Amino acid sequence: MNWLTDIVRPKIKKNTPKEIADNLWQRCPVCNQMLFSKELKESHYVCTACGHHLRLYVDNRFKLLFDNAEYTLVDLPPIQDDPLKFKDILKYSDRLKANRKKTGFNDAVQVARGKIGEIDSVVAAMDFSFMGGSMGLAVGEGIVTAAHLALTSKQPLITVTASGGARMQEGMLSLMQMARTTAAVNELKEAGIPFVSILTDPTTGGVSASFAMLGDVNIAEKGCLIGFAGPRVIEQTIHEKLPEGFQRAEYLLEHGMVDIVVERDKMKEELVKVLKVLTANIVAKK
Repeated sequence: MNWLTDIVRPKIKKNTPKEIADNLWQRCPVCNQMLFSKELKESHYVCTACGHHLRLYVDNRFKLLFDNAEYTLVDLPPIQDDPLKFKDILKYSDRLKANRKKTGFNDAVQVARGKIGEIDSVVAAMDFSFMGGSMGLAVGEGIVTAAHLALTSKQPLITVTASGGARMQEGMLSLMQMARTTAAVNELKEAGIPFVSILTDPTTGGVSASFAMLGDVNIAEKGCLIGFAGPRVIEQTIHEKLPEGFQRAEYLLEHGMVDIVVERDKMKEELVKVLKVLTANIVAKK
């Protein structure tokens, strides 16, 4: 009889737990609360602890706005990739390939058509996950295409912005999109077609300095950053401490830069109210 087998009991085998999926939990960037992805999805990606509005992918944005989450994507005209053959640490063409693989989209804007509160509408939404939602030729073409579609169909245009500004890899060509998108929006205004701008976190740079602030009504999501240069850049330039909440949606509302600040789960409800008022004249003419 072996004392090892009699005295030392065999170890109980433990079942190794399956590896937890990387996206099962997500940390709130404001309060650092760990958020269960399923609950986060149900709250439309709003932190259940502090109410911070996390950034939405463009497909989730469309589902949130359109009736019954039903919409049709609009094919956008092809544009030339990497027109300046730009290279920094990486080639711009390689950056585009990597972002297209990561997001599944061709660029930082998508255009869709559908009903919002039973009102036929055109929506152009930007996705910050694609190179910080930066505006280059493709984004400019997307906004212009959406505006022309709204003009010809006499349907309201809604843009949803989430952008760090113009795309540096396209140089002057990206800055030209500020003029192009502004001109396209002005065509809508001259024709009496409603244009509603929804500002989300962040809306900065050349996007905020062009079409994003030109809506007949500007609606901002709660707490989003809106401005041209970032707060740190301004503080370093003027060597002064900025006011509390400077460049946040609520601050801009107080100073007349936006018309409405609303929480994400009430965004569609508020948008429908605005569209019914703005389209009343169009319906009457029909």
